[in-house]
Amino acid sequence: MKAAALLHLLQFASPALPVGAYSYSQGLEAALEAGLVRDAASAGDWIGRHLREVVAQWDAPLFWRLLGAYAVRDDAAIAFWSECYLASRDTAEFRAETVQMGYSLARLLAELGVADPHPALRGEVPLPTAFACAVDALGIPHEEALLAMLFSWAENQVLACVKSLPLGQVAGQRLLLALRPELERAALHARGVPDEALSNWAPGLSMLSMRHEVQHGRLYRS
Repeated sequence: MKAAALLHLLQFASPALPVGAYSYSQGLEAALEAGLVRDAASAGDWIGRHLREVVAQWDAPLFWRLLGAYAVRDDAAIAFWSECYLASRDTAEFRAETVQMGYSLARLLAELGVADPHPALRGEVPLPTAFACAVDALGIPHEEALLAMLFSWAENQVLACVKSLPLGQVAGQRLLLALRPELERAALHARGVPDEALSNWAPGLSMLSMRHEVQHGRLYRS
């Protein structure tokens, strides 16, 4: 991987990127409130299961398809997979999360002069579409971009646990380190899963997200 591409990847996969990732927990705060996540062990179980059953089965494969669509300039495929991702956000919070972050990243790309306005970056833009656009514009290798997307998601989940549980920074980093094999398997699976096997079926997570919309004393927006 060339140095320029690596530096671009580090910048655009960083939690410091001003797109608001830190303000979302993707249902984790509701799981904390319900007592489903209460310590390092249960946090690891929750994040690992979310990764295997949802992210590796849906978010990551769709991102991989969007990367391929951008590479061959297939606008129809970009629009199709973007619409699929938006349709899969089955609660108001989940949809608002990806639209807000997608909009913020698309606007940032335009303001930095990284990518020209693209038809897929108008209207409601899901985050995977905007990130795939950045990857394409900056010449970042797809496999590394996929791993970065997965790591960024896992890091945000771990940070939410560190902020909300009696879980120290070292324990959080230990948890993130332990997730490495799972992240590698998720990336490998995402690159090979066929269209007919794609799924975001997680009714328990959806119900927790809906409960979070009326949860008292929230720190996160999802």
